[in-house]
Amino acid sequence: MFVLPEGLPTELTPLAFLVGTWEGVGAVSDKFTNPEEHKERKFQQRITFAYGQGNYLTYHATSRLLGDATDGSEDVELPAELGFWRLARAAESADFGPSVLPGTGAKSINSAEDLEKLRNDKDGFDIEASIIHPGGAYEFYAGQVKSGRIDIRTVAGSHMPMHLVDAGKSWGYAERMYGTKTVEGTPKLFWLMEVASSVREPLVTLVSVELDRIG
Repeated sequence: MFVLPEGLPTELTPLAFLVGTWEGVGAVSDKFTNPEEHKERKFQQRITFAYGQGNYLTYHATSRLLGDATDGSEDVELPAELGFWRLARAAESADFGPSVLPGTGAKSINSAEDLEKLRNDKDGFDIEASIIHPGGAYEFYAGQVKSGRIDIRTVAGSHMPMHLVDAGKSWGYAERMYGTKTVEGTPKLFWLMEVASSVREPLVTLVSVELDRIG
């Protein structure tokens, strides 16, 4: 049975199932950048979702391509992702930030009843996720969480720097899906990422992975 993490802010309850460290193996495809001769490669990933007193989860993902050598000597480290996930709601004076600016006054969400006021007409909660990459790319996602599943898509505010555009390694639109389920008593986190040159173009699978909770 799932138990809410101790001390989790009430506002983050819809995202509680993400909290922890997850690790597993998946596949990454270069079909988007190399459509004619694309291939899939196995990679290992570790994702940590953590919380503090703020109204957001921190997100940290590290990955490496898996080589043929069993001792890992042929593995290749891939760029990490860092980010912040939160419910989408209007800012209020009690919120901390931007930067180190402290909040003032009482928070509006202090109970389950307060949280229910944010439920959307699809019986879920609207969410936002901002994810940054070492090469300067910044993805801003919007979507919803409902019954242990997250569906998000990039929206205005995302940015791909020109050096990635010039190298043919940027996309104009992306979608991600995250979901959990228990398999033989073990919690698992599945996630899938698809990208396209624009919102009007067909999506191409970039990442699919299955992770086990390790902490």
